[in-house]
Amino acid sequence: MSTPDFNLLITLDVLLAEGSVARAAKRLRLSPSAMSRALARLRETTGDPLLVRAGRGLVPTPRALELRERVSQLVQDTEAVLRPAEQPDLSQLNRTFTLRTSEGFAENFGADLIARIAEQAPGVRLRFMHKPDKDSTSLRDGTVDLETGVVGTAAGPELRTQGLFRDRFIGVVRMGHPLSEGEITPARYAAGSHISVSRRGLDKGPIDEALEPLKLERQIATIVAGFSTALALARATDLIASVPERHTANLRAGMHSFALPLSVPAFTVAMLWHPRMDADPVHRWLRGCLREVCSE
Repeated sequence: MSTPDFNLLITLDVLLAEGSVARAAKRLRLSPSAMSRALARLRETTGDPLLVRAGRGLVPTPRALELRERVSQLVQDTEAVLRPAEQPDLSQLNRTFTLRTSEGFAENFGADLIARIAEQAPGVRLRFMHKPDKDSTSLRDGTVDLETGVVGTAAGPELRTQGLFRDRFIGVVRMGHPLSEGEITPARYAAGSHISVSRRGLDKGPIDEALEPLKLERQIATIVAGFSTALALARATDLIASVPERHTANLRAGMHSFALPLSVPAFTVAMLWHPRMDADPVHRWLRGCLREVCSE
């Protein structure tokens, strides 16, 4: 069985509406002969003459009258499917978005994002999920709508990414800590007791790599999985936390922060999403809200 030509539906809709080959041809910007050929194909396909001569004009057959409303609705529905999605009324929207973020991101940017969304779309709810790894399966299978983090090799190559802000590592200690006063040299920084932050429990990272050429090594007192935990420990002890500056701005209130006396590469925090959500107008709006919050 051959595949039907769905373009014939549009031709049939116009022919039945106009009741004239000449007027239908003009409306579809075709020549009268091309429209006559199209009518012949329609007659062959449906097995019905559809429009028959009556005096100087054409009149529809009972089959054509039966099809007229159905064909018109089919054409309207098809046009609606193929039309770009319209921006919905955000004030009437009810939807839950799941965001997977690194520890500290929700604490630092979550309140402003929630407030911005509540102002524009009070029926939208955000669900924040912890990000234990960089596996992109949850974006691919749709259990997560949007993710934030430093883009690594583990991210799926098909994912869409957009940078949110540049960040760098800084040192943080409690107020009154010896490192809160005086010049901080690489040797003085390395000599303190440190907190290592690693989701995989590693005690070495970019900071340790920057210390190696100087023949220096940090003394790691403890290893934690997230920046907020590292800052909580540093706030209550003499331990030194090394954390991203912008990522932890709210979490460092009441503590002393200092630039690292080392050349540690800066990095970009980005948002990631699956291509199937790229054109969704509500998802696009959510991405815009996140960009605006992170740029403030």
